[in-house]
Amino acid sequence: MDSSATGATGPKIEAATGKATDKRPKITAVTCVKNEGPFLLEWIAFNRIIGVTDFLFYSNDCTDATDRILDRLEEMGIVTHLPNPAEGRNYQMEALKDAAHQPVVTGADWVWIADVDEFLNIHTEHGTIPELIEACGDPSAISVNFQFFANGGIERFEDRPVIEQFTRTHDPDIWCAETAQEVKTLIRKDFPVKYYGAHRPFIKDHMLREKAFRWTDGSGRDVPWRFRLAAIKRRIRKFPAKGARLYATLNHYALRSLDSYLVKNARGDVNREGRSFDDTYWRERNDPAWKDISIHR
Repeated sequence: MDSSATGATGPKIEAATGKATDKRPKITAVTCVKNEGPFLLEWIAFNRIIGVTDFLFYSNDCTDATDRILDRLEEMGIVTHLPNPAEGRNYQMEALKDAAHQPVVTGADWVWIADVDEFLNIHTEHGTIPELIEACGDPSAISVNFQFFANGGIERFEDRPVIEQFTRTHDPDIWCAETAQEVKTLIRKDFPVKYYGAHRPFIKDHMLREKAFRWTDGSGRDVPWRFRLAAIKRRIRKFPAKGARLYATLNHYALRSLDSYLVKNARGDVNREGRSFDDTYWRERNDPAWKDISIHR
């Protein structure tokens, strides 16, 4: 993404504090991390360019100085950093339960829950979240489908932007034509949230069948009704991606370089205790059939 996009479309940022200085929407990104030190700055910078104004990081059991980097960024006023409150449980869900009461979330116009290997690729003129919201008709929530990016034969970690290095992916219209694909969700403050999930919000019981608020996919279409109701357990966090990516795709760089993946495998899942990343996880996401550089601006 070129630097011209920053001044033209992103929120005006005061260098000393990293806080938004204009009247654009307050958008808070919430994420959980463990040993993601080399990737933090790119992810924060990218999200600031597309319109995120505030960040809430939860960290746990870091051994690579991720927590110290975040502490320093907090001192600079760029992020809010908290220790993950979970104790041997579902790390992400416990963090999200806590996040719902944090001022940086309760005071936001929009909340974006995503991981550090996920980049919101917006297909509008300047690629910003406010443009995405407008394109989708200003709904109360927007769920964006994943697109997995392959390793591309890269073995060694390089200190270069992830989105620059990894450009090979599956053809999303073939790979996802008849199968459901996971999503992450941008949530407006008026959404009737019962609780935040890692992939989508869950609706308050008494509002479950209320049609007064809109929830769209990345093309501005209403999400499938059964997905909205969380009616099918195996599709609580996903729906078919074909036709759902007109205005946005979620680029998921789950593999990165081989040695970065080995570190990830040794670390385990930051979000769930006891989950490992094995060769099946690798093979399912390492389809290099299609080149996609649409995120490069």
